[in-house]
Amino acid sequence: MERYKMSTILIVEDNPSDLRLMMRAFKKSNLTNDLATAIDGEQALDYLFGQDGDEYRHALPVLILLDIKLPKIDGLEVLEKIRNHERTQMLPVVILTSSKEQEDVARSYKLGVNSYIRKPVDFNHFVEAVQQMGLYWLVLNESPFH
Repeated sequence: MERYKMSTILIVEDNPSDLRLMMRAFKKSNLTNDLATAIDGEQALDYLFGQDGDEYRHALPVLILLDIKLPKIDGLEVLEKIRNHERTQMLPVVILTSSKEQEDVARSYKLGVNSYIRKPVDFNHFVEAVQQMGLYWLVLNESPFH
């Protein structure tokens, strides 16, 4: 089984403002993980699997933060591809979205998401959510790849 690059978090987010907010929140939370970004579902899949059968260009991230509403390939389809591929099926994936649709929550869990978090609107609440998420997924959670 391929090992994680233990310091990388993959953030899949198409909204530049939300992405900047996440980067600031990680910095303010003193989480020192490397952050990789993808602005649509296609880039996320390319990051994880390479293009057209290329060798994998990146080690697996320790955590994926995935928005649902993405251009090209939506987040739920990305999640489905992650769960259906042997290389990535056990990666921790957290949906981090503004969607309040109960249908999105239910479908995310049916597809195997590890957690579903609604993005707080207030920056301080967002920083707190990032801190708690980082503490749980990066410190407390036991990974199958260790």
